[in-house]
Amino acid sequence: MSEATIPRVELSAPDIARWREGNTGVTYAHSFEGPRPGPHAMITGLVHGNEICGAIALDRLLDDLLDGGLQPARGRLTLAFVNVAAYERFDPANPAAARYVDEDFNRLWSPAVLDGPRSSVELTRARELRPLVETVDLLFDIHSLQQGEEAILLSGPLEKGWSLARRVGAPATVVADRGHAAGTRLRDYAAFADPESAKAALLVECGQHWRAGTESVALETAIRFLAAAGTIEPAAAQHYGAYGAHGTDGATPPQRLIEVSEAVTVTSDDFAFVEPYQGFEVISKAGTVIARDGGRAVATPYDDCVLVMPSLRLKKGQTAVRLGRKVS
Repeated sequence: MSEATIPRVELSAPDIARWREGNTGVTYAHSFEGPRPGPHAMITGLVHGNEICGAIALDRLLDDLLDGGLQPARGRLTLAFVNVAAYERFDPANPAAARYVDEDFNRLWSPAVLDGPRSSVELTRARELRPLVETVDLLFDIHSLQQGEEAILLSGPLEKGWSLARRVGAPATVVADRGHAAGTRLRDYAAFADPESAKAALLVECGQHWRAGTESVALETAIRFLAAAGTIEPAAAQHYGAYGAHGTDGATPPQRLIEVSEAVTVTSDDFAFVEPYQGFEVISKAGTVIARDGGRAVATPYDDCVLVMPSLRLKKGQTAVRLGRKVS
């Protein structure tokens, strides 16, 4: 991402040093027990250190949990700031540089990588968090986007992910995708991606990284997730205004599901889109060229193909764009 394309940072990154100690044996991870049985629900933020809306939402939730303004009614609730080492490098003058320290934290979540011989700042942190993550029944991972204003939920390809997305109810666009060739995301780790397990996870993209409003989307969707999980009572969600214009009874707007058929992975050092796509463009005709990867034309595989999350990080091995179709 060039300096010319970096949007202005409209959010204030909170000081999270006060949350370092936690109470889980893992730094920056806090758990709270409800009085009745229920699932272990976890909300994560700062998987990427420059996606600060998650830090703002977790900072607010932790304040409310500690002063009694929010309490879990069932099960266990864990809030975790993830790649804090990268976040500590966040500089509004160069915000894109704080995505990670050594490597993308959200490409490490396979046993082969976690149990392997490699070492990095992100792998060390993933290995610290792994035992805690493995106790989680329902995960909500807060992210934001390089470009585009529309918030989306990434549910994964399994029905259980789509079912959880329906219960959360917002944002209105849900994308069912299978991840990246470059590595496994936290959302897709182990039981979360097992169709035989009841454990499920969602990833929310709250809008462009540093635009005002992404922090409100992060908080609203996190509260909706906790209500959908049964961790908090609906009245608590209403107190946060989590249902917004959709009504205090928890009614939700219609959702649209986009099913990703393939992710286009960059295979050369000379990849370029033919137009500056922002995301969710619908290309009406199959065979329309949308990019060139070295000498290879990248074309849409079917009519009415939706371009999902076109990337500005067009490096070999990375996902350039996902191709999908609307599902009724």
